[in-house]
Amino acid sequence: MKLVVQRTDFAQVSVEGEIKGKIGRGFLVLIGIGLGDTREAADRLARKLTGLRIFPDEQGRTNLSLREIGGGILAISQFTLYADCRKGYRPSFTQAAPPDQAEALYLYFVEKLRESGLPVETGVFGAHMDVTLRNNGPFTVILED
Repeated sequence: MKLVVQRTDFAQVSVEGEIKGKIGRGFLVLIGIGLGDTREAADRLARKLTGLRIFPDEQGRTNLSLREIGGGILAISQFTLYADCRKGYRPSFTQAAPPDQAEALYLYFVEKLRESGLPVETGVFGAHMDVTLRNNGPFTVILED
């Protein structure tokens, strides 16, 4: 699994002009599911993400978590995180999990995030989505398992 985590002041996702998920301060998380990814990996990454301390404290140090700032998560599936561009100019996606497996693990991961008690919004798996965000910092990290 690969997660691209962006610290945001605002993020939303729309499908065909209809807003499907929206948060204020928090994380926009792009989620890629690869071949061989497991529920155990999803569990580890959910724990890491929900405890990640990348918001500034009173001294400006990245020391606060989502829970401490009252933030939320906007979780978006994105198989293109597994694009392989090493050969030629057209990406290969052979390392991305097949859609049925990826969707099942994505939904499991989202449920694990919700079990943390944090507000979690999502896009629509497999849909063409328009994602809008105001990246705070900018501050972006990549988590992998």
